[in-house]
Formats: sequence, C-alpha cells, structure tokens
Amino acid sequence: MAVHSTVRGAALGGCRLWHYADSREAVRDALRLSRAMTFKSAVAGLPLGGGKGVIMAPDPASPVRRGLRADVLRDFGDAVQSLDGAYMTAEDVGTSARDMETIAASTKHVTGLSRKRGGSGDPSPWTALGVETAIRVSCERVFGSPSLKGRTIVLAGLGHVGHRLAVGCAKGGAKLLVTDIDRDKRELARDLGARWIEPDTALTAAADVFAPCALGGVLDHESAGLVGAPIVAGAANNQLANDAVAEVLAARDVLWAPDFVANAGGIINISVELEPAGYDPRRARVLVRGIGDTLRRILDDAHASRTTPLAAAMSLARERLAGGGASDL
Repeated sequence: MAVHSTVRGAALGGCRLWHYADSREAVRDALRLSRAMTFKSAVAGLPLGGGKGVIMAPDPASPVRRGLRADVLRDFGDAVQSLDGAYMTAEDVGTSARDMETIAASTKHVTGLSRKRGGSGDPSPWTALGVETAIRVSCERVFGSPSLKGRTIVLAGLGHVGHRLAVGCAKGGAKLLVTDIDRDKRELARDLGARWIEPDTALTAAADVFAPCALGGVLDHESAGLVGAPIVAGAANNQLANDAVAEVLAARDVLWAPDFVANAGGIINISVELEPAGYDPRRARVLVRGIGDTLRRILDDAHASRTTPLAAAMSLARERLAGGGASDL
C-alpha cells in the first residue's frame, strides 16, 4: 500500500488485486499508481491526496486465490483501518463492488459501496463518461467537431470501463473496432455491432481514435511511432512507458489526452460521495463532464507554450497542489 500525498486531504486510491512476478514489482506498481492518483486528484481540483493498495495474488487460475479471497480482503481492510483515515480505498483492477463490501467488514474507510449502504456504487460508468467526454474534446480539437458520428474508434480492453465506454461511443454513432485478451468477449463486440480485431493489431489500425482501456505501459518509444490514429484517449492508467514518450507522439502530431485527466471520472464521482451534503448523482454528472473543460484548458496551455499535453497537465497539477485546495470545478 502506498500513500503518495496527503497534503490535500485523505489519500484516495483503489485496491488492485493482481498477479505480480515478485514483491518488488508490486511495490513499484503501488508507488507508480499512487503518484498518478495524486496528479489525477490535483488536475480534477479535488481536495484529496493520492494512494493505491495492491494485493499480490497467485496465478489468476489458482484455486488458492479463489479460496482465500475473502480472508485476504479482510486483511487488507485491517491494513487500511490501521492508517486511521489517511487512506481510503475503492474498487480497482481485479476487485469489485462485492469485494468492497468484504473490505468494509474490517474498516469504515471504504468508498464506492452500494447506494443502499450510503455509497455511490460502481465507479466504472463515471470513468467511462469522463473518457467519452475527453474523446469528444479531442475530436473537437483535431477534426473541428465533438461529434462521434462516423468516427472510427479502436477500443482495446472490454473490462468494466471499456465496455461502458464502447456502449457510449456506439450510441454516439461511432464505428467501433474492439479487442481484448479475453476472446470470450467477442460476444460483447457482436452485441455492440462492433468489429472484433486481434489485440496485436489494435495499436496500428487505421482509425480516428485509439482508446487503450486495459493495463498501462502500452506506449513506449517504439509503439508510439506506430499508432494508427491521430488521437489517443482511453481509460487505462499510465499509458506512457515514460514521460518522454509524450514528445514522440507530439512529433507525429498525435494528440494524446493525458490518462490521469481523461479517466478521472471515477474519483470525481467518489469525491461527491465524501461531500458533507452526501452523494448526489446529478452533481457527480456535472463534475465528471467538467473533464472536458479541464482538457480544453490543458490543450490550450500546451499550444500556447509549445509543449505537450502531458507537460501542460503536470503544470496544472503542480499549480493546484501548491494551492492546497480544490479548484472551481
């Protein structure tokens, strides 16, 4: 478990249950993701720090993982409780809303519980809404219109967020090329009226938008030079293998919507849950759609300063961190 910043209040970050090669890899992932969560909260103008919890699991097919899941989650809850509110956890890759219920048996510092329990429920729809908003703003910048009608979008990853994003883009009239490492999800593609493509062709496919919605690190110096779309905007965290890759994309005139800006809808929604007045989905929707205004500002700043969207987003994050308070979102 890693808490990167509590300057702006309690650190908020998901509980990720994943198979890691060793403990060093798990620690690196927690530190990397907690840093990203800090900047995500800051850019969104939230009075929260960033944190992340990871649980090292055996191979996903292992019966040990299935048999010990509840015990492991309760142990994680004990660890969260020991921090006395400095860190609040939420759903993440490998965990579910039901898992949050299990963790809540050991700690009160759990967000994203069901509406019946006073929470805001599954954050995935809100993350998807924010990413769709970012895609529309990116299309507005590149093509002159935010409309998705007739736009070809390659969507890599049909998990909770990716599937919901696909549904939203399909309703907007986009032509979808979709893929996932789980071939059983081809049925989802059929339900969406989307064309299934193989995972190793997604990055280079000719399209208007490439939307990575699986795990991070998809863009390195080599793969960034192969992107087949003029826009990259997706739900995956830490899409760039390192910050210098942003320069590679910019040099090719590929607009990259910084991931920690585009995918902030989930944490924005949870922040509403933590407000004194209690959770209001109408307010959450307004704030999540505000991702569009934030991204427009970032793209304007990047253009004015002749830098990358990543540099402009990091500058805005540091500005808001230094201010120590929420923005006017």
